[in-house]
Amino acid sequence: MAAADLEFPHCMKHVKKSVLLWYSPREMYALVTAVEDYPKFLPWCDKAEVLQRHDDGMTARLHIHFAGVRQAFTTRNVNEPGRTVRMALVDGPFSQLEGTWTFTPLSMPGAAAAPADPLDATACKVEFSLQYAFASRPLELVISPVFDRIANTFIDAFVKRAEQVHGPR
Repeated sequence: MAAADLEFPHCMKHVKKSVLLWYSPREMYALVTAVEDYPKFLPWCDKAEVLQRHDDGMTARLHIHFAGVRQAFTTRNVNEPGRTVRMALVDGPFSQLEGTWTFTPLSMPGAAAAPADPLDATACKVEFSLQYAFASRPLELVISPVFDRIANTFIDAFVKRAEQVHGPR
């Protein structure tokens, strides 16, 4: 173990949120994977760019500007269309960052027939899980209060975005 590791115990944080929505898994997945649109509805997101598109997802960079803090981080996202988005850290102020979005179709009680494709269900459960730790104590002291707030309001921002894009339901 390096001396720096002994001095700074990396504090792993974990955010786990879920919500039931009257939007289809396909609709919510499309909002989450439209990374270029993040600055339009995430007040802390100064800039978002897709650096590379892959057959199974993308590499994306988000620029944070919130409460006087400016940082950027890159994730490699592996997508299962309409079902999951898995994010893994490429670079940034973290020693670790992993996240998962899961979109589970829900049937409406009493519905005459289920849609041909479950991803077009009238409702879904959206689950967001994020684990992260900062690379150093100074980074944690400066960025953690901001990033903790961002992580805890992330799913709410996507719910509001769904209402903007698809109308309230």
